[in-house]
Amino acid sequence: MAKNVIIIGAAGRDFHNFNTFYRGNAEYNVVAFTAAQIPDIDGRKYPAELAGDLYPEGIPIFAEEDLPRLIKELKVDTCTFSYSDVPYNVVMNKAALVNAEGCNFAMLGTDDTMIKSTKPVIAVGAVRTGCGKSQTSRKIIELLMAKGLKVVAIRHPMPYGDLVAQKVQRFATVEDLKLHKCTIEEMEEYEPHVVRGNVIYAGVDYEAIVRAAENDPDGCDIILWDGGNNDFPFYKPDLTVTVVDPHRPGHELSYYPGETMLRIADVVVINKVVTANPEDILTVRKNIQESNPTAIVVDAASPVKVDNPELIKGKRVLVVEDGPTLTHGEMKLGAGIIAAQKYGASELVDPREYAVGKLAETFKIYPNIGTLLPAMGYGDEQIKDLETTINAVDCDSVIIGTPMDLNRIVNIKKPNTRVYYDLQEIGTPNLEGVIADFVANL
Repeated sequence: MAKNVIIIGAAGRDFHNFNTFYRGNAEYNVVAFTAAQIPDIDGRKYPAELAGDLYPEGIPIFAEEDLPRLIKELKVDTCTFSYSDVPYNVVMNKAALVNAEGCNFAMLGTDDTMIKSTKPVIAVGAVRTGCGKSQTSRKIIELLMAKGLKVVAIRHPMPYGDLVAQKVQRFATVEDLKLHKCTIEEMEEYEPHVVRGNVIYAGVDYEAIVRAAENDPDGCDIILWDGGNNDFPFYKPDLTVTVVDPHRPGHELSYYPGETMLRIADVVVINKVVTANPEDILTVRKNIQESNPTAIVVDAASPVKVDNPELIKGKRVLVVEDGPTLTHGEMKLGAGIIAAQKYGASELVDPREYAVGKLAETFKIYPNIGTLLPAMGYGDEQIKDLETTINAVDCDSVIIGTPMDLNRIVNIKKPNTRVYYDLQEIGTPNLEGVIADFVANL
């Protein structure tokens, strides 16, 4: 008889694990997904159109808090853990819960979940959310384009809407973001690519996505996997670049699957070396050396600049940062805070007493965010709550530290300025040399 399986996920890696390992596999019967990290995902179904012939009714998605009950009621044999950016103690707490219910606890590896592309693949990932992966991806794309190569990026999934409609998504212009009804979190990842003239794909079915990318109408010489949530790549890479963060020393060895990303890296980028403590940088270097001694190590910074520094100097400012970086990424020092310090803000205004609706709930769930406002926008309600909260805060101006233009979707009625940041390498080795060697060997 087929073994009953629950996939424990967060609308990303869980769907990919199903598609690559369980879909069409008659040895297993996936009876449910559970959802965490992302609001309002539970209560839906993974649709029959994507689930395949073995699942004509689709597969229900439940809240992760229901896991003990589901194991009993659905007579589950195995629970497969399938989401990322999770501390080891949380993973093992989940394993203990599952084992205590008499159930096996599984974690799928790279061989069973990586898809082989017909094009060369460069994978960029990180050991934690908020390390600087996105600017590293952009830097690598710029280096490849300078050599006359057509690069198509594929982003780690964020399918929070109609899963059938999101099976394969292609973004080439800012207008495509509206066409595909993107959340703020999606726009933060896709917009920096398309405004630079890059095509980026995302969606749900990553086999179908990579085949579409390989045959992109604008051409494709190289696939760049723009990984998210410190997850390991969905595609078999020919070159793996992993970004680490000395602001969170030791996290590279204590989060799942961030340590996996460290161990499989060909190149490790130590970002933020200008703003980190020297002893923390040394800790990270030591951990890299012990875990992956053959990796090339690149030192880098992500210096910030703003449109209107006069809106910061001497002002009481509200800092708005990338939502996931503050929530499950646990960062308290983002680009907006660095800009506030660099350009002489007189005060960081605490937004918590002004937060409404879904944002107020976010602060309750993540009480350690501090005096920052996460740009949460998984749906229309959250976007409206974000707009209401920003405009209610008693401040002189707003610093927007998100990677996308928040003014495009939120009516901010206060003076505001955007923060920009790109990867700046320090000394050698550097990514230019790495990419030159990679291209020479194609």
